[in-house]
Amino acid sequence: MTDTTENLRRVAIDPISRVEGHGKVTLLLDEHNHVRQARLHIVEFRGFERFIQGRPYWEVPVMVQRLCGICPVSHQLAACKALDRVVGATSITPTAEKIRRLMHYGQILQSHALHFFHLASPDLLLGFDSEPTRRNIAGLAAAHPDLARQGVLLRRFGQEVIRITSGKRIHGTGAIPGGVNKAVTLAERDELLREIPQILAWSQSAITLIRRLHETDPALYENFGLFRSGLLSLVDARGELDLYDGALRARDADGGLIFDGADGQHYGDLIREEVRPWSYMKFPFLKALGNQAGWYKVGPLARIQNCDAIPTPLAEQARRDFMAYSGGQPRHAPLAYHWARMIELLHAAETLHRLLLDDDILGNELMASGERRREGVGLLEAPRGTLIHHYQVDDNDLISMCNLIVSTTHNNQAMNKAICRVAQDYLDGQEISEGLLNRIEIVIRAFDPCLSCATHAIGKMPLQVELLDAQGARLSSLSRLGDGSYT
Repeated sequence: MTDTTENLRRVAIDPISRVEGHGKVTLLLDEHNHVRQARLHIVEFRGFERFIQGRPYWEVPVMVQRLCGICPVSHQLAACKALDRVVGATSITPTAEKIRRLMHYGQILQSHALHFFHLASPDLLLGFDSEPTRRNIAGLAAAHPDLARQGVLLRRFGQEVIRITSGKRIHGTGAIPGGVNKAVTLAERDELLREIPQILAWSQSAITLIRRLHETDPALYENFGLFRSGLLSLVDARGELDLYDGALRARDADGGLIFDGADGQHYGDLIREEVRPWSYMKFPFLKALGNQAGWYKVGPLARIQNCDAIPTPLAEQARRDFMAYSGGQPRHAPLAYHWARMIELLHAAETLHRLLLDDDILGNELMASGERRREGVGLLEAPRGTLIHHYQVDDNDLISMCNLIVSTTHNNQAMNKAICRVAQDYLDGQEISEGLLNRIEIVIRAFDPCLSCATHAIGKMPLQVELLDAQGARLSSLSRLGDGSYT
């Protein structure tokens, strides 16, 4: 791919639909309609790293979760984990940690259910070229009512876990620096336990569904948007999957270790961030490999291949089946994210079951403290991938520095590579069509991006795409109206 724009034509998809947040894609075509450049632009500026400076540190967990209406728990907990170190709570109480884990795995379950059933499955089950007015959650409910209902109820259960542990389903206040401020009652615990058997069954059936789709059309699912890259995630001390805590591990595209057991407090020694003028989203890379070769991907597809095992039996068997499907070789096809995501959905359900059976969850020792510090880093695995919050606090307890590397930022270059591959495979020499443009959006949706960590955009968003010649004259155009129709 080249950055030369002379004598190239530009195609724009603006905005991208059925993702969280707002972005656009631009493609540059040469005189033979070959794709010379493909870029994902994040056009929304959020500015959280700046405007929380000067605020008291205890306000931060509530403020930063406003980055997102879908994964606020992830930001709240990452901020709290960073600020635990500031208040000296290097080890919070067992009850506080397990309540936080309960909250977090409820977040994982509801977010994965929302993305797969509401945003991704209309493409997968109704077809990439299906009627666009039906290719949405309403069309899915009409064609597969039981599946749509399961998706809604899975998400509802996750939201109930969040409500019980954090006080509200969205933007709660349960986690605070040093621990939590809300206990779980016996009645609340029993209320959730009653639903667990059904949640486990639906999670298992979701894995069966996505595996069947892969087996029905393996050429599509294993090659669509295919690219190779490194992997980054957290693992626990045994090398097992841990979505709440752990050390950083990175592998290359062939599965070889780059580093392992790295302390997240020193993430800056491992990861650098590059800024490019055409996007508000940064481009992280591994310092040891440089900005050209050091980019990687995060999230479910990275996590289940980066760990040595999943510490819950049903999800671990599903992970082994996933690995065996490709002969034990790393899988890099973006559509495999959906299979990996459903394995994590099952793991979240199993983990919630374990936590709810643990009597520590009913304890009342909720807070810890210790020697104050001026700085802390909090890491966890958000639904979309590794999340890093880094804060410095001054003598007046005010935030003096903030750096956030959100999950989608880690995947930035990976998404650009996937877009390029799909554009080259499907756009070259073709006329603009809705189905063609949808393929570009499908590969973006596979990563479940939270663009600028904004809120969901799942409706019939207006969209206009124009094909221009080198002099800027319009050759053709396609418009999607607010009612979902096209002109």
